[in-house]
Amino acid sequence: MSVSTVSTQPFEGQRPGTSGLRKKVDVFRTGNYLPNFVQSVFDTRPDLKGGTLVLGGDGRFYNRHAVQTILKMAAANGIHRVLVGRGGLLSTPAVSTIIRKHRAEGGLVLSASHNPGGPNGDFGIKFNVSNGGPAPESVTEAIYRRTQDIDRFFIDDAADLPIDETGHYALGRMQVTVIDPVADYADLMEQLFDFDAIRDLFASGFRVRFDAMHAITGPYAREILEHRLGATAGTVINGEPREDFGGGHPDPNLTYAEALVEELYSDQAPDLGAASDGDGDRNMILGPRFFVTPSDSLAVMAANAERIPGYAGRMTGVARSMPTSQAVDRVAKKLGIACYETPTGWKFFGNLLDAGQITLCGEESFGTGSDHVREKDGLWAVLFWLNIIAERRESVIDIVRDHWRAYGRNFYTRHDYEALDAGKATSLYTDLAEKIPSLRGGTLAGRKVLLADDFSYTDPIDGCQASGQGLRLILEGDSRIVFRLSGTGTEGATLRIYVERYEANAGKHTQATQEALADLMEAATDICQLKARTGRNTPTVIT
Repeated sequence: MSVSTVSTQPFEGQRPGTSGLRKKVDVFRTGNYLPNFVQSVFDTRPDLKGGTLVLGGDGRFYNRHAVQTILKMAAANGIHRVLVGRGGLLSTPAVSTIIRKHRAEGGLVLSASHNPGGPNGDFGIKFNVSNGGPAPESVTEAIYRRTQDIDRFFIDDAADLPIDETGHYALGRMQVTVIDPVADYADLMEQLFDFDAIRDLFASGFRVRFDAMHAITGPYAREILEHRLGATAGTVINGEPREDFGGGHPDPNLTYAEALVEELYSDQAPDLGAASDGDGDRNMILGPRFFVTPSDSLAVMAANAERIPGYAGRMTGVARSMPTSQAVDRVAKKLGIACYETPTGWKFFGNLLDAGQITLCGEESFGTGSDHVREKDGLWAVLFWLNIIAERRESVIDIVRDHWRAYGRNFYTRHDYEALDAGKATSLYTDLAEKIPSLRGGTLAGRKVLLADDFSYTDPIDGCQASGQGLRLILEGDSRIVFRLSGTGTEGATLRIYVERYEANAGKHTQATQEALADLMEAATDICQLKARTGRNTPTVIT
């Protein structure tokens, strides 16, 4: 074993966001940018020395190079064993699964999630702790502080390892096991869901189209849907992971999953359409000519959890991010279980899951999950829906409309204004934050403003606090307007505007969403002076 100590200097801007460190590929390829961050993780996590690390990513450009670099650095830093996905591939929920199953001390996920890939695209790296979930803020802040004074990193001088075949290798004193990236995850899904019922559903002629968007979920979906469950060959489309996601944008929404949406709104629509994102942790659910909002999806799943073998009799509570609609709150109230409202970011669900306070959780940004792992999980959500349909033998639209009749409908939309000038967007948001408190007691869109604040959160488990988590306007009539600046992009800034209105009258449930929320959205854009401050009045994405 020949270890080099390489002198280095800090880089600015290596503070991890809600989902790790994300930058353009060119930034990660600059000098020692990647080694600096990885060494900072190893320097601040002494439990990794002599322990086990899980490693893999979504296969985007630079993934293979990063895997080889991290393997050599892990060996040089005294890590005992690394479990790496074949080809350097692992979905984010699979990383969590493997950490938990093999009792690893942590994992490194190589992904920028739903952001575009390729040489001119984005890359990212995230550290997951021993519970399988994203590192909490105390850990990410320690890593960031180390990046600001780092002056050396350690790396083994060995040649690259063969990672395209499963097997065992030695890198110095470190053991490297190249594992099947799908097996452990697929086995866990069989424990949670009634695969016999879903097989019978497919055998009856039920058709699914799953768009893997040339991202990581393709191999997982093919193994589970087509091989283990018997869906027809071709159910999974765009199933080969590519470094540039086939030139597409691997974000499963109505804008970027255009081909899938077109098929589901055609006369040849399958019974269910679904998609997942770059690293496999997001999902979109569609029926023929019908889109299920992520907020409604979480609520329907919670209401039907008793039908699912892995969840029957053990629903302790649910949680949602603050911008997510309040539809699941109504389910929790009827079930007599707790419902928590957290900041955006999956790490905020971790303590609640570990403490057994919640069973299901979700975010409006197409993320849903449960206590089976500590990440949101795209394919798991699709299987949950398939199990519900197999038990109820009803269509997607009938299941959702029956839910609205039972609980009322939360009309809900999110408008994303992407790639805004960062300075202008920050100025707009800062001025709006100062203005928001003065709106309390006034009127917006004919409704009294009951609450106007910047959302803050105190973790009920460990007492940690998070402030500045989104600007809220709570209005009469169970209506809300929420503003957030997103931290998941790498170019400019993204302003997200969320609008919600509750409707109890079943006769009004079929109204078009954007029509039902038009007056609230107009009020929202007027309040922040969107057109005047940014020059934009049309969102990039509407969900």
